[in-house]
Amino acid sequence: MTADRSDPPGRGASSGVRPHIPVLLSQVLASLQPRAGEAYLDGTFGAGGYSAAILLAADCRLIGLDRDPTAIVGALPLLQRFGSRLRVFEARFSEMEEVWRRYEPDGADGVVLDIGVSSMQLDQAERGFSFQADGPLDMRMGASGPSAADILNTATETEIADILFKFGEERRSRAIARAIVAKRPMTRTLQLAGLVESVIGRKPGDPKHPATRTFQALRIAVNAELDELEAALKSAERLLKPGGRLVVVAFHSLEDRIVKDFLRTRSERAARGSRHLPAENKAPPSFRIVNQRPISPSEDEIAVNPRARSARLRAAVRTEAPPH
Repeated sequence: MTADRSDPPGRGASSGVRPHIPVLLSQVLASLQPRAGEAYLDGTFGAGGYSAAILLAADCRLIGLDRDPTAIVGALPLLQRFGSRLRVFEARFSEMEEVWRRYEPDGADGVVLDIGVSSMQLDQAERGFSFQADGPLDMRMGASGPSAADILNTATETEIADILFKFGEERRSRAIARAIVAKRPMTRTLQLAGLVESVIGRKPGDPKHPATRTFQALRIAVNAELDELEAALKSAERLLKPGGRLVVVAFHSLEDRIVKDFLRTRSERAARGSRHLPAENKAPPSFRIVNQRPISPSEDEIAVNPRARSARLRAAVRTEAPPH
């Protein structure tokens, strides 16, 4: 299922797309527990839904990051609203340490990451993320690097199949890759979506588009999203103060698995090991997991915001142990 970050009401008024709602907002705030005088980092600023809620919840400071230059431009109303309490920068969330230490003398009291493509990106056909509207096959979250079209038109059939299988878990990856190579050049989103549908077919009444996994895989590959996530989690471990909180909302099993495995290897449970096995020299736990099972949206939230359906929230508290 395509990863998707939703954003706050009001964004649509200025951008021409429908308004959005932050996913699992109350659960994010409950996990982060903002307090007056503290400093937080939102590594995936988007339209500022989480950032605004954090700043409204407590008289705190916040640094927001986003690799998408349009998000930085769109941040102006919130920058005017919150003044010196909010700073927003164009940067990948794996670069959070470098940005943070320029402006904050101490570590962070909390880090929130909302992984995947934002709703405003999906709703802008010209960005090329959506298979529901025609646009160029771009899919870049930032302003540089190869686009999805560049990959599809230059990679070998085997390379394309590997991308679709690894990042989209697409079982028909080889057949889709074969069809793509036969029909090149691929330049438009609806062209690709139609091609995938012709290969896979579509069951009557099935709400999931056959091209969902293909588009997800290409987006992840174009933006190196899984590598970025792994680097961001390690950066957050180094940046958080003892007692600081890490909150991550993921929308796809690959991303959620990375977060789950990261926290498991650094948690008290993992560090203790099994009493039935010989003792090992393990690093002391750097995190205490707050929720052993991920938090999912309620049926009421899904009814209001269907894009929240696949969201999974995991949270952990930083211990006094050094980073692993």
